[in-house]
Amino acid sequence: MLYLSIKALHIIFVTSWFAGLFYLPRLFVNHAMVSDRATTERLALMEHKLYRFMTPLGILAVGLGMWLWFGFGVAGGWVHAKTGLVTLLIVYHLYCGRLMRDFAAGRNTRSHVWYRFFNEVPVLVLFACVFLVVLKPF
Repeated sequence: MLYLSIKALHIIFVTSWFAGLFYLPRLFVNHAMVSDRATTERLALMEHKLYRFMTPLGILAVGLGMWLWFGFGVAGGWVHAKTGLVTLLIVYHLYCGRLMRDFAAGRNTRSHVWYRFFNEVPVLVLFACVFLVVLKPF
């Protein structure tokens, strides 16, 4: 019963974290397209609040995943591949924080088109993670 509870919480926090990982770069797309001060300040505030909210969700998702792995003996090569993808997501999350700070300081140098492509990274990682967890190919 404890295993299933931890697994359910892990799924809930992963889903919530991904919601932020999907939405924050979308805010960056909009931020890169506007130039008026009021809108850029509003977007910077939204980005900051979202990042501050989604960071603990990511920490909980990763922590619960590690508990499942080490505490309940979830094993297989797929877990190692998934861990690599989660590491990529953590780096992506931290890089989003850097981009957010650049926007807030008026130092953005990228176009909205770049952010549209950047926005797709977590989608691809999610596909790979779900297939690894469901199929357990190795």
